[in-house]
Amino acid sequence: MRAYSLDLRERVLLDRDAGISKVDVARKYRVSTRWIFKLEKQRETTGDIASRRSHAGPKRKLAEHTERLLQLVEEQPDATLRELRDRLGVPVSLATIWNTLKALGVTFKKGATRC
Repeated sequence: MRAYSLDLRERVLLDRDAGISKVDVARKYRVSTRWIFKLEKQRETTGDIASRRSHAGPKRKLAEHTERLLQLVEEQPDATLRELRDRLGVPVSLATIWNTLKALGVTFKKGATRC
C-alpha cells in the first residue's frame, strides 16, 4: 500500500484545524478516522506530516556469507542447494539458500549443450 500524498495530508489537517470533525473529514477524503488520529499525533510529536519510511524488515540470515556463497557457486556451478549449504557450513534451510542466490541474481539456466 502506498502512502498518502503530502497534499492530502495538508488538506486533511487544514480541515481538522478549521474545526471539522474527524468523521466528516474522513468521509470527505475517503480515509479512516484512525489514520487522521495518527497523522495528528505525528504532527504533534515530530512536527512533521510527511509519510514515515518503512522498515526494511529483518536482516537476511546469510547476509555475511554472500561472498563465500558466490565463491562456492563459481567453483562448482552445478552443485545442488544441499551441497552448497553443507559447504557453507551455516545451519539454514534450502529455501534460504535458494532465496539468497535468487536475490544475488544467480541464474540457474541449463547450458546450450545437453545430452
